[in-house]
Amino acid sequence: MLERIDINVDCGESFGNWRMGIDERIMPLITTANAACGFHGGDPMTMLRTVDYAKAAGIVIGAHPGLPDLAGFGRRAMALSADETYACMMYQAGALRAFVEAKGLALHHLKPHGAFYGMLNNDKALAAAAVRAIRDVCPKPMLYWAGPVKGRALSEVALAEGVRLVSEVYFDLEYDDDGFLILQRGVGEVDMARTRERIRNFFQTGEVTSVSGNRVAIPAESICVHGDGPSAIPIVESIREIAGELGIALKPVSA
Repeated sequence: MLERIDINVDCGESFGNWRMGIDERIMPLITTANAACGFHGGDPMTMLRTVDYAKAAGIVIGAHPGLPDLAGFGRRAMALSADETYACMMYQAGALRAFVEAKGLALHHLKPHGAFYGMLNNDKALAAAAVRAIRDVCPKPMLYWAGPVKGRALSEVALAEGVRLVSEVYFDLEYDDDGFLILQRGVGEVDMARTRERIRNFFQTGEVTSVSGNRVAIPAESICVHGDGPSAIPIVESIREIAGELGIALKPVSA
């Protein structure tokens, strides 16, 4: 049985007059926010509001950098060099860090978004550049990570460079038999009865059930909920309720 768990949500993904997610409602219910930094979503005013929401809710906040692709919401891969990868990470996380520190907070972590995450998993040179950026911009270098450590460039380089790796579990996406997420373009509404069962089972056993029916151990310290998903609030409320029933503390991850 787990003793504690973190709940993180991707936030601040609105842009101009276009609104994404329900940040003001969901942030008081979680422990950690991943804020978009203007490339796949977000803009200066949205970043400012997101940091204000995090401070008011008393939660920690990290950077959620994506590819420079507002039209595609950062979900279309593109060719980047290692230097471009480093600059892309630094530019976005550095901007958020300025907002965060102006409010008397500290940048907690980095978590790459969308296609950027996939690119960094598959290319060791890009992964090394990303990890260098995390070390340079994050006061206590920390990377939020979905999936097993072995076999993915980003996680392996991060661990080799001494970056704190925070493993996540998801209840609004499915898993394959190796414990990797089955990614999809958008997150739809989930079956809440099944989701509650998945939450309780993970809390009690540390396992998820793959799409083929196999039980897979996920050694996670944090639960990620997609803030733009239509079931985000019910999922977070269920996590909080079931954690309370089982005596599991909800706390942010410590560096």
